[in-house]
Amino acid sequence: MRAWRRSAAIAIAGASVLAVILSGCTPEGSVSVNVPAQVDAPLPEATVTELQNAVTAAMTATGSTGAIVGVWAPWSGTWVSGMGTQGPGGAEVTTDLAFRAGDVTGAMTCDVLYRLAADGKASMSDPVTNWVSNLPGYEDITLRQLCDGTSGLASYTSVLDGQVAKNPERVWNPRELMTYGIASPRTNAPGVAFSDSATDYVLAGLAAERIANEPLSQLIADRVTEPLGLGATGLPDPAPADPAAASLSGYWSQQNAEGAWNCTDPGDYTDMSSSYGGAAAGAVTNITDMGRYAQALATGALLPAGNDRFAAPVPVGGDQPTWFTAAGGAFQAGSLIGQYGSAPGYLVGAFADPTTGMSIAVVLNNSGGNKTTGAWLAWELAAIASKAPAAQGQTAPQAGLPWTAEQMRDNIAGNAICAPPAG
Repeated sequence: MRAWRRSAAIAIAGASVLAVILSGCTPEGSVSVNVPAQVDAPLPEATVTELQNAVTAAMTATGSTGAIVGVWAPWSGTWVSGMGTQGPGGAEVTTDLAFRAGDVTGAMTCDVLYRLAADGKASMSDPVTNWVSNLPGYEDITLRQLCDGTSGLASYTSVLDGQVAKNPERVWNPRELMTYGIASPRTNAPGVAFSDSATDYVLAGLAAERIANEPLSQLIADRVTEPLGLGATGLPDPAPADPAAASLSGYWSQQNAEGAWNCTDPGDYTDMSSSYGGAAAGAVTNITDMGRYAQALATGALLPAGNDRFAAPVPVGGDQPTWFTAAGGAFQAGSLIGQYGSAPGYLVGAFADPTTGMSIAVVLNNSGGNKTTGAWLAWELAAIASKAPAAQGQTAPQAGLPWTAEQMRDNIAGNAICAPPAG
Protein backbone atom coordinates (compact mmCIF):
# COMPACT_ATOMS: atom_id res chain seq x y z
CA MET A 1 0.00 0.00 0.00
CA ARG A 2 1.15 3.51 -0.60
CA ALA A 3 1.46 5.92 2.28
CA TRP A 4 -0.83 8.91 2.59
CA ARG A 5 0.10 11.20 -0.24
CA ARG A 6 -0.70 13.81 -2.86
CA SER A 7 1.55 16.71 -3.58
CA ALA A 8 0.40 20.26 -3.29
CA ALA A 9 0.59 20.45 -7.08
CA ILE A 10 -2.79 18.78 -7.26
CA ALA A 11 -4.37 21.57 -5.26
CA ILE A 12 -4.39 24.02 -8.17
CA ALA A 13 -8.01 25.02 -7.63
CA GLY A 14 -9.83 26.26 -4.56
CA ALA A 15 -11.37 23.71 -2.25
CA SER A 16 -14.83 25.14 -2.75
CA VAL A 17 -16.54 26.37 -5.88
CA LEU A 18 -19.93 27.84 -5.12
CA ALA A 19 -21.28 28.79 -8.53
CA VAL A 20 -20.58 26.01 -11.00
CA ILE A 21 -23.46 25.50 -13.40
CA LEU A 22 -24.03 21.79 -13.99
CA SER A 23 -24.72 22.01 -17.69
CA GLY A 24 -21.61 24.10 -18.24
CA CYS A 25 -19.10 21.85 -16.48
CA THR A 26 -18.77 19.34 -19.28
CA PRO A 27 -19.10 19.67 -23.05
CA GLU A 28 -22.66 19.25 -24.22
CA GLY A 29 -23.28 15.95 -25.96
CA SER A 30 -25.83 14.92 -28.54
CA VAL A 31 -28.50 14.07 -25.93
CA SER A 32 -30.34 16.80 -24.06
CA VAL A 33 -31.49 16.35 -20.46
CA ASN A 34 -34.99 17.73 -20.06
CA VAL A 35 -34.92 19.46 -16.67
CA PRO A 36 -35.58 23.07 -15.65
CA ALA A 37 -32.75 25.46 -16.47
CA GLN A 38 -30.22 25.90 -13.69
CA VAL A 39 -30.19 29.44 -12.28
CA ASP A 40 -26.72 30.97 -12.46
CA ALA A 41 -26.20 31.65 -8.77
CA PRO A 42 -24.67 30.09 -5.66
CA LEU A 43 -27.00 28.51 -3.14
CA PRO A 44 -27.83 30.81 -0.21
CA GLU A 45 -25.23 31.01 2.55
CA ALA A 46 -27.50 29.47 5.18
CA THR A 47 -28.22 26.50 2.93
CA VAL A 48 -24.53 26.01 2.20
CA THR A 49 -23.73 26.00 5.92
CA GLU A 50 -26.27 23.21 6.48
CA LEU A 51 -24.86 21.24 3.56
CA GLN A 52 -21.29 21.63 4.81
CA ASN A 53 -22.25 20.47 8.30
CA ALA A 54 -23.94 17.38 6.86
CA VAL A 55 -20.89 16.42 4.81
CA THR A 56 -18.50 17.03 7.70
CA ALA A 57 -20.54 14.75 9.96
CA ALA A 58 -20.54 12.01 7.30
CA MET A 59 -16.78 12.33 6.83
CA THR A 60 -16.26 11.85 10.55
CA ALA A 61 -18.59 8.85 10.74
CA THR A 62 -16.87 7.06 7.84
CA GLY A 63 -13.29 8.00 8.68
CA SER A 64 -13.01 9.91 5.41
CA THR A 65 -10.39 12.65 5.19
CA GLY A 66 -11.94 14.05 2.05
CA ALA A 67 -15.20 14.45 0.17
CA ILE A 68 -16.46 16.02 -3.05
CA VAL A 69 -20.06 17.13 -3.27
CA GLY A 70 -22.32 18.72 -5.87
CA VAL A 71 -25.79 20.10 -5.23
CA TRP A 72 -27.78 21.63 -8.08
CA ALA A 73 -31.17 23.18 -7.26
CA PRO A 74 -32.31 24.80 -10.54
CA TRP A 75 -34.66 27.31 -8.85
CA SER A 76 -32.15 28.42 -6.21
CA GLY A 77 -28.49 27.85 -7.04
CA THR A 78 -25.49 25.55 -7.00
CA TRP A 79 -22.95 24.30 -4.49
CA VAL A 80 -19.97 22.25 -5.65
CA SER A 81 -17.22 21.75 -3.12
CA GLY A 82 -14.13 19.74 -2.28
CA MET A 83 -13.82 19.29 1.48
CA GLY A 84 -11.01 18.02 3.66
CA THR A 85 -7.68 16.66 2.50
CA GLN A 86 -6.24 13.74 0.53
CA GLY A 87 -5.00 12.34 3.84
CA PRO A 88 -3.74 13.67 7.19
CA GLY A 89 -1.59 16.65 6.32
CA GLY A 90 -2.24 16.10 2.61
CA ALA A 91 -3.28 18.49 -0.13
CA GLU A 92 -6.73 20.01 -0.09
CA VAL A 93 -9.45 18.16 -1.97
CA THR A 94 -10.54 20.01 -5.10
CA THR A 95 -13.67 19.63 -7.18
CA ASP A 96 -11.86 18.55 -10.35
CA LEU A 97 -10.52 15.28 -8.93
CA ALA A 98 -11.66 11.95 -10.39
CA PHE A 99 -12.84 8.96 -8.34
CA ARG A 100 -14.36 5.51 -8.81
CA ALA A 101 -18.09 5.70 -9.49
CA GLY A 102 -18.94 2.54 -7.56
CA ASP A 103 -22.42 1.15 -8.17
CA VAL A 104 -23.33 4.08 -10.43
CA THR A 105 -21.50 1.95 -13.02
CA GLY A 106 -24.28 -0.66 -12.84
CA ALA A 107 -26.83 1.93 -13.93
CA MET A 108 -24.64 2.73 -16.95
CA THR A 109 -24.40 -0.96 -17.82
CA CYS A 110 -28.19 -1.14 -17.77
CA ASP A 111 -28.38 2.06 -19.86
CA VAL A 112 -26.48 0.13 -22.52
CA LEU A 113 -28.65 -2.98 -22.25
CA TYR A 114 -31.91 -1.02 -22.45
CA ARG A 115 -30.54 0.99 -25.39
CA LEU A 116 -29.64 -2.20 -27.25
CA ALA A 117 -33.14 -3.52 -26.59
CA ALA A 118 -34.68 -0.24 -27.81
CA ASP A 119 -32.66 -0.61 -30.99
CA GLY A 120 -34.18 -4.04 -31.56
CA LYS A 121 -30.96 -5.99 -31.01
CA ALA A 122 -32.36 -7.93 -28.03
CA SER A 123 -35.33 -8.01 -25.69
CA MET A 124 -35.23 -7.33 -21.97
CA SER A 125 -37.42 -10.43 -21.64
CA ASP A 126 -34.70 -12.62 -23.17
CA PRO A 127 -33.29 -15.31 -20.88
CA VAL A 128 -29.73 -14.41 -19.94
CA THR A 129 -28.69 -17.80 -21.33
CA ASN A 130 -29.52 -16.51 -24.82
CA TRP A 131 -26.52 -14.21 -24.56
CA VAL A 132 -24.18 -15.60 -21.89
CA SER A 133 -22.91 -19.13 -22.43
CA ASN A 134 -22.11 -21.80 -19.84
CA LEU A 135 -25.06 -20.99 -17.60
CA PRO A 136 -27.05 -24.22 -17.59
CA GLY A 137 -30.04 -24.08 -15.27
CA TYR A 138 -30.35 -20.30 -15.40
CA GLU A 139 -32.83 -20.06 -18.28
CA ASP A 140 -35.39 -18.67 -15.81
CA ILE A 141 -33.45 -15.40 -15.37
CA THR A 142 -34.16 -12.56 -17.83
CA LEU A 143 -32.11 -9.53 -18.79
CA ARG A 144 -34.75 -7.33 -17.15
CA GLN A 145 -34.39 -9.22 -13.87
CA LEU A 146 -30.65 -8.61 -13.91
CA CYS A 147 -31.21 -4.85 -14.05
CA ASP A 148 -34.14 -4.93 -11.63
CA GLY A 149 -32.05 -6.84 -9.07
CA THR A 150 -34.59 -9.67 -8.92
CA SER A 151 -32.52 -12.49 -10.43
CA GLY A 152 -31.93 -14.10 -7.05
CA LEU A 153 -28.20 -14.42 -7.76
CA ALA A 154 -25.87 -13.74 -4.85
CA SER A 155 -23.21 -11.02 -5.10
CA TYR A 156 -19.65 -12.16 -5.71
CA THR A 157 -18.40 -9.35 -3.47
CA SER A 158 -19.44 -11.13 -0.29
CA VAL A 159 -17.01 -13.90 -1.19
CA LEU A 160 -14.15 -11.91 -2.71
CA ASP A 161 -13.87 -8.62 -0.79
CA GLY A 162 -11.32 -10.17 1.58
CA GLN A 163 -9.09 -11.26 -1.30
CA VAL A 164 -9.33 -7.86 -2.96
CA ALA A 165 -8.45 -6.08 0.27
CA LYS A 166 -5.16 -8.02 0.29
CA ASN A 167 -4.46 -7.78 -3.44
CA PRO A 168 -6.23 -4.78 -5.02
CA GLU A 169 -4.03 -4.85 -8.13
CA ARG A 170 -5.19 -8.29 -9.25
CA VAL A 171 -6.94 -8.32 -12.64
CA TRP A 172 -10.20 -10.31 -12.61
CA ASN A 173 -11.95 -11.94 -15.54
CA PRO A 174 -15.69 -11.09 -15.45
CA ARG A 175 -16.57 -14.75 -15.94
CA GLU A 176 -14.55 -15.61 -12.85
CA LEU A 177 -16.52 -13.03 -10.87
CA MET A 178 -19.73 -14.46 -12.32
CA THR A 179 -18.74 -17.94 -11.20
CA TYR A 180 -18.29 -16.87 -7.60
CA GLY A 181 -21.75 -15.29 -7.68
CA ILE A 182 -23.62 -18.22 -9.17
CA ALA A 183 -21.75 -20.72 -6.97
CA SER A 184 -23.37 -19.18 -3.89
CA PRO A 185 -26.93 -20.13 -2.89
CA ARG A 186 -29.65 -18.12 -4.63
CA THR A 187 -31.22 -15.45 -2.46
CA ASN A 188 -34.68 -16.02 -3.95
CA ALA A 189 -36.40 -17.39 -7.03
CA PRO A 190 -36.15 -15.13 -10.12
CA GLY A 191 -38.62 -12.26 -10.09
CA VAL A 192 -39.72 -12.77 -6.49
CA ALA A 193 -37.75 -10.16 -4.56
CA PHE A 194 -34.96 -7.59 -4.81
CA SER A 195 -31.41 -8.40 -3.74
CA ASP A 196 -28.56 -6.01 -4.49
CA SER A 197 -26.02 -8.11 -6.39
CA ALA A 198 -22.91 -7.13 -8.32
CA THR A 199 -23.22 -10.48 -10.13
CA ASP A 200 -26.35 -9.19 -11.89
CA TYR A 201 -24.44 -6.31 -13.47
CA VAL A 202 -21.49 -8.48 -14.48
CA LEU A 203 -23.91 -10.77 -16.32
CA ALA A 204 -25.67 -7.75 -17.82
CA GLY A 205 -22.32 -6.49 -19.07
CA LEU A 206 -21.40 -9.86 -20.59
CA ALA A 207 -24.80 -10.01 -22.30
CA ALA A 208 -24.40 -6.49 -23.71
CA GLU A 209 -20.98 -7.34 -25.11
CA ARG A 210 -22.36 -10.45 -26.81
CA ILE A 211 -25.39 -8.63 -28.21
CA ALA A 212 -23.35 -5.78 -29.70
CA ASN A 213 -20.08 -7.67 -30.26
CA GLU A 214 -18.20 -4.79 -28.63
CA PRO A 215 -16.40 -4.36 -25.29
CA LEU A 216 -18.47 -2.81 -22.52
CA SER A 217 -16.08 0.13 -22.18
CA GLN A 218 -16.82 1.12 -25.79
CA LEU A 219 -20.54 0.52 -25.39
CA ILE A 220 -20.65 2.84 -22.37
CA ALA A 221 -18.64 5.46 -24.26
CA ASP A 222 -20.86 5.28 -27.36
CA ARG A 223 -24.23 5.07 -25.63
CA VAL A 224 -23.76 6.91 -22.33
CA THR A 225 -20.79 9.19 -21.79
CA GLU A 226 -20.30 10.65 -25.27
CA PRO A 227 -24.00 11.39 -25.90
CA LEU A 228 -24.17 13.17 -22.53
CA GLY A 229 -20.82 14.94 -22.89
CA LEU A 230 -19.33 13.28 -19.81
CA GLY A 231 -15.68 13.85 -20.63
CA ALA A 232 -14.31 12.59 -17.30
CA THR A 233 -16.37 9.38 -17.14
CA GLY A 234 -15.66 5.92 -18.51
CA LEU A 235 -14.78 2.31 -17.79
CA PRO A 236 -10.97 2.06 -17.63
CA ASP A 237 -8.71 -0.73 -18.80
CA PRO A 238 -8.22 -3.41 -16.14
CA ALA A 239 -4.54 -2.58 -15.54
CA PRO A 240 -4.03 -1.33 -11.94
CA ALA A 241 -4.04 2.46 -11.85
CA ASP A 242 -5.35 5.59 -10.18
CA PRO A 243 -8.82 6.63 -11.38
CA ALA A 244 -7.13 9.45 -13.34
CA ALA A 245 -3.98 11.57 -13.46
CA ALA A 246 -5.54 13.81 -10.80
CA SER A 247 -7.73 11.72 -8.53
CA LEU A 248 -9.20 11.73 -5.06
CA SER A 249 -7.22 9.36 -2.83
CA GLY A 250 -9.33 6.40 -1.75
CA TYR A 251 -9.00 4.47 1.53
CA TRP A 252 -10.58 1.40 3.06
CA SER A 253 -10.70 0.98 6.84
CA GLN A 254 -10.68 -2.64 7.99
CA GLN A 255 -11.73 -4.33 11.22
CA ASN A 256 -9.24 -6.17 13.43
CA ALA A 257 -9.88 -9.50 15.16
CA GLU A 258 -11.66 -7.71 18.00
CA GLY A 259 -13.96 -5.89 15.58
CA ALA A 260 -12.36 -2.45 16.02
CA TRP A 261 -12.03 -0.33 12.90
CA ASN A 262 -8.70 1.07 11.75
CA CYS A 263 -9.63 4.74 11.45
CA THR A 264 -6.17 6.28 11.90
CA ASP A 265 -4.20 4.45 9.21
CA PRO A 266 -6.55 2.85 6.66
CA GLY A 267 -5.18 1.14 3.58
CA ASP A 268 -4.76 3.17 0.41
CA TYR A 269 -6.77 1.69 -2.47
CA THR A 270 -6.42 4.51 -4.99
CA ASP A 271 -4.30 2.26 -7.21
CA MET A 272 -6.21 -0.89 -8.14
CA SER A 273 -7.67 -2.77 -11.08
CA SER A 274 -11.06 -1.62 -12.30
CA SER A 275 -11.83 -5.24 -13.18
CA TYR A 276 -13.09 -6.19 -9.71
CA GLY A 277 -15.94 -3.71 -10.01
CA GLY A 278 -16.19 -4.10 -13.77
CA ALA A 279 -19.72 -3.70 -15.12
CA ALA A 280 -21.02 -3.30 -11.56
CA ALA A 281 -18.66 -0.72 -10.05
CA GLY A 282 -15.56 -0.19 -12.20
CA ALA A 283 -16.19 3.18 -13.88
CA VAL A 284 -14.45 6.43 -12.99
CA THR A 285 -15.98 9.90 -13.06
CA ASN A 286 -15.87 13.34 -11.44
CA ILE A 287 -18.49 15.20 -9.45
CA THR A 288 -19.98 17.34 -12.23
CA ASP A 289 -20.21 14.40 -14.60
CA MET A 290 -21.92 12.33 -11.91
CA GLY A 291 -24.41 15.10 -11.19
CA ARG A 292 -25.31 15.44 -14.86
CA TYR A 293 -25.51 11.67 -15.22
CA ALA A 294 -27.97 11.49 -12.31
CA GLN A 295 -30.24 13.92 -14.14
CA ALA A 296 -29.99 11.91 -17.36
CA LEU A 297 -30.74 8.65 -15.56
CA ALA A 298 -33.72 10.11 -13.69
CA THR A 299 -35.28 11.62 -16.81
CA GLY A 300 -34.60 8.65 -19.11
CA ALA A 301 -32.68 10.93 -21.45
CA LEU A 302 -30.76 8.07 -23.08
CA LEU A 303 -33.84 6.02 -23.99
CA PRO A 304 -36.87 6.56 -26.24
CA ALA A 305 -39.87 8.30 -24.70
CA GLY A 306 -42.34 5.92 -23.14
CA ASN A 307 -39.79 3.22 -22.29
CA ASP A 308 -40.72 0.92 -19.42
CA ARG A 309 -37.41 0.87 -17.55
CA PHE A 310 -38.84 2.24 -14.30
CA ALA A 311 -42.45 1.19 -14.87
CA ALA A 312 -42.57 -1.62 -12.30
CA PRO A 313 -40.33 -0.80 -9.32
CA VAL A 314 -39.96 -3.43 -6.62
CA PRO A 315 -39.53 -2.91 -2.86
CA VAL A 316 -35.89 -2.89 -1.77
CA GLY A 317 -36.72 -4.90 1.33
CA GLY A 318 -39.35 -5.57 3.96
CA ASP A 319 -37.39 -3.58 6.52
CA GLN A 320 -37.04 -0.56 4.22
CA PRO A 321 -39.40 2.41 3.78
CA THR A 322 -42.15 1.96 1.20
CA TRP A 323 -40.79 4.96 -0.69
CA PHE A 324 -37.52 3.11 -1.41
CA THR A 325 -37.76 0.90 -4.52
CA ALA A 326 -35.57 -0.47 -7.30
CA ALA A 327 -35.90 -0.95 -11.06
CA GLY A 328 -33.80 -0.79 -14.21
CA GLY A 329 -30.40 -0.63 -12.54
CA ALA A 330 -31.40 2.28 -10.33
CA PHE A 331 -33.19 3.12 -7.10
CA GLN A 332 -36.17 5.40 -6.53
CA ALA A 333 -36.33 7.26 -3.21
CA GLY A 334 -39.45 9.36 -3.07
CA SER A 335 -39.26 11.55 -6.15
CA LEU A 336 -35.52 10.95 -6.62
CA ILE A 337 -33.99 8.39 -8.98
CA GLY A 338 -30.34 7.38 -8.85
CA GLN A 339 -27.72 4.96 -7.60
CA TYR A 340 -25.40 4.58 -4.63
CA GLY A 341 -22.82 2.18 -3.27
CA SER A 342 -19.09 1.72 -3.07
CA ALA A 343 -15.86 0.71 -4.70
CA PRO A 344 -12.73 0.00 -2.66
CA GLY A 345 -11.67 3.45 -1.45
CA TYR A 346 -14.93 5.31 -2.12
CA LEU A 347 -18.56 5.64 -1.01
CA VAL A 348 -20.79 7.34 -3.60
CA GLY A 349 -24.35 8.51 -4.13
CA ALA A 350 -26.02 10.24 -7.09
CA PHE A 351 -29.74 11.08 -7.23
CA ALA A 352 -31.90 13.53 -9.16
CA ASP A 353 -35.53 14.60 -9.29
CA PRO A 354 -36.78 14.32 -12.89
CA THR A 355 -39.41 17.02 -12.36
CA THR A 356 -37.58 19.75 -10.44
CA GLY A 357 -34.14 18.89 -11.86
CA MET A 358 -32.53 18.92 -8.40
CA SER A 359 -29.40 16.77 -8.54
CA ILE A 360 -27.12 15.55 -5.76
CA ALA A 361 -23.73 13.84 -6.21
CA VAL A 362 -21.43 12.81 -3.35
CA VAL A 363 -18.22 10.86 -2.80
CA LEU A 364 -16.45 10.08 0.49
CA ASN A 365 -12.91 8.71 0.37
CA ASN A 366 -13.19 5.78 2.80
CA SER A 367 -15.25 2.73 1.82
CA GLY A 368 -15.03 0.95 5.17
CA GLY A 369 -18.47 1.90 6.42
CA ASN A 370 -22.01 0.95 5.45
CA LYS A 371 -22.36 1.25 1.65
CA THR A 372 -25.79 2.87 2.08
CA THR A 373 -24.02 5.91 3.55
CA GLY A 374 -23.68 7.35 0.05
CA ALA A 375 -27.47 7.27 -0.32
CA TRP A 376 -28.16 8.57 3.19
CA LEU A 377 -25.84 11.53 2.65
CA ALA A 378 -27.30 12.29 -0.79
CA TRP A 379 -30.82 12.14 0.68
CA GLU A 380 -29.83 14.36 3.61
CA LEU A 381 -28.42 16.95 1.22
CA ALA A 382 -31.53 16.64 -0.95
CA ALA A 383 -33.76 17.34 2.07
CA ILE A 384 -31.74 20.46 2.83
CA ALA A 385 -31.55 21.66 -0.78
CA SER A 386 -35.24 21.04 -1.43
CA LYS A 387 -36.01 23.82 1.06
CA ALA A 388 -33.60 26.32 -0.49
CA PRO A 389 -35.38 29.61 -1.22
CA ALA A 390 -35.95 30.62 -4.82
CA ALA A 391 -33.55 33.03 -6.47
CA GLN A 392 -34.91 36.28 -7.83
CA GLY A 393 -37.39 35.59 -10.63
CA GLN A 394 -37.61 31.87 -9.82
CA THR A 395 -40.28 29.76 -8.13
CA ALA A 396 -39.45 27.06 -5.59
CA PRO A 397 -41.15 23.68 -6.16
CA GLN A 398 -43.83 22.68 -3.66
CA ALA A 399 -43.24 18.92 -3.64
CA GLY A 400 -41.40 17.57 -0.61
CA LEU A 401 -39.50 14.43 0.31
CA PRO A 402 -40.76 11.64 2.59
CA TRP A 403 -37.86 11.98 5.02
CA THR A 404 -36.05 14.70 6.94
CA ALA A 405 -32.40 15.67 6.91
CA GLU A 406 -32.25 14.73 10.60
CA GLN A 407 -33.45 11.17 9.90
CA MET A 408 -30.72 10.63 7.31
CA ARG A 409 -28.05 12.09 9.58
CA ASP A 410 -29.20 9.73 12.34
CA ASN A 411 -28.81 6.78 9.92
CA ILE A 412 -25.23 7.83 9.19
CA ALA A 413 -24.38 8.37 12.85
CA GLY A 414 -25.97 5.06 13.83
CA ASN A 415 -23.69 3.24 11.39
CA ALA A 416 -20.52 5.20 12.16
CA ILE A 417 -17.26 3.24 12.17
CA CYS A 418 -15.07 6.10 13.40
CA ALA A 419 -15.43 8.46 16.36
CA PRO A 420 -14.83 12.22 16.28
CA PRO A 421 -11.25 13.23 17.14
CA ALA A 422 -10.64 13.66 20.88
CA GLY A 423 -10.72 17.20 22.16
